[in-house]
Amino acid sequence: MKQPGHKVIITGGAGFMGGHLVDACIARGYSVTVVDNLSVGRRANFSHHEKSPLFRFLQASVEETEKLKACFKGADWVFHFAARTDPLASLENPLAFHRSNVEGTLSVLEVARQAGVKRFIYAASSSCYGNSKSKAFTEKSKLNPLHPCALTKQMGEAYVLQWCRTYGVPAVSLRYFNVYGPRVGANGADIRAFAVFLSQQLHGKPLTVMGDGEQTRDFIYISDAITATLMAAESAVVGEVFNVASGRAHSINQLVQLMGAKEVVHLPARPGNPQHSLGDIRKIQKSLGWEPEVSLAEGVQRVLKRIEDWRDAPVWTSESVERATAQWSEDWFQ
Repeated sequence: MKQPGHKVIITGGAGFMGGHLVDACIARGYSVTVVDNLSVGRRANFSHHEKSPLFRFLQASVEETEKLKACFKGADWVFHFAARTDPLASLENPLAFHRSNVEGTLSVLEVARQAGVKRFIYAASSSCYGNSKSKAFTEKSKLNPLHPCALTKQMGEAYVLQWCRTYGVPAVSLRYFNVYGPRVGANGADIRAFAVFLSQQLHGKPLTVMGDGEQTRDFIYISDAITATLMAAESAVVGEVFNVASGRAHSINQLVQLMGAKEVVHLPARPGNPQHSLGDIRKIQKSLGWEPEVSLAEGVQRVLKRIEDWRDAPVWTSESVERATAQWSEDWFQ
């Protein structure tokens, strides 16, 4: 299915996942245009491609429809990764998240529809499942978004699936779980516990664990997530939603142990954070033939070999974490 010459658009290509997707597409010989306003993403995530004849960068917001039309002309595939993803910031500024994640998605959808793209892949989020008591979330699990960020990502997915049904946009939505790997961010909207731990460990600081650390997450290594993404694009499947996860749950305490942490500080658990999150991946396995290959133990070792990459990342301490999450109070989740 690999066909050099595809013209690919990646919105949010300056982000963690978007940047890795750029790498994979360039490696396949695809012509790639990144659309990103750099409000969250980092140019460093794609700068090593800027001299390639296969690469182009358009600095623009996804809400700027007129700027998108020219670069979408003749596009084969669109990967829509541009989004605001910080739950706390969404509580403070829900309108900004609606504009970016809902109106921005609708803008990209309309331009893609008018351009007649052959595939549209939407980067959805497992946050749409919220705090369901299910042992593993299937694509049919009840949706229960707990904050505006999760809600707006779900609304974006709803638009994508509706545009597939109504206008025939050949779309697939991928609900990513806890993706990690090289270049994962430790600041701003791309902040992830994994990156926070790496920065803390590199600088000899205690690792800050929220609650007792027994909460579980489904960690999926970046290369596995990108492989699933490209397999979805290369398939003929349309109008479907797939979980992209490892299908295995690990506690935060297990993660800390795998990282070889010397000191851990436990902070109060914050309401609204799921106690357990596990993705059922049987649907994507059956439909696309995709299988995750990198175990958490192996993935952690791969990242630790590049821990120096986090030398300039912010170093979170117990005090700064508590200040940053102070508004995650019970009031938000009544």
